[in-house]
Amino acid sequence: MTPVAQPSSFPPSRGDSSGSNVFPEEFWQGVEQFNQQEYYACHDTLEALWIEAVEPQKRFYQGVLQIAVACHHLFNLNWRGAVILLGEGLGRLRDYQPDYEGIDITSLMIQSAELLQALQESGLEQVADFVKHLEEELTSGANPASEAAIARLPKIKRVES
Repeated sequence: MTPVAQPSSFPPSRGDSSGSNVFPEEFWQGVEQFNQQEYYACHDTLEALWIEAVEPQKRFYQGVLQIAVACHHLFNLNWRGAVILLGEGLGRLRDYQPDYEGIDITSLMIQSAELLQALQESGLEQVADFVKHLEEELTSGANPASEAAIARLPKIKRVES
């Protein structure tokens, strides 16, 4: 992997740890969509912010968008798209660790990296089975299996105080 030149604004400012002064209401709508596995809706919501953003938020939005689109690709059995975009999103968010404007970036990256590793280990040929099991666990209600499936999917969380 070739190192990417970083803009002069990196590392990003940590600002208000609550994130409330930095992100518009639409961002929090996108976070809710992401955490409810509404990845396409999340993409639409965050893409509008990304297009208008300036650094360092632009790169942050792009990293989150790439992880959302990766999850969308996964549920559409697009293994390559999921793997590529998880890797791209992880690369874009790396400089925002451990947190950015109240968002727990390290946690999002760990969960995304674990999903990426699980996909790489299962391989292209097994993506349908991987997603089938994930969907079965997600739809089985509040039980340990569904909690395990949800734990396998990345979540965007605020930094715990």
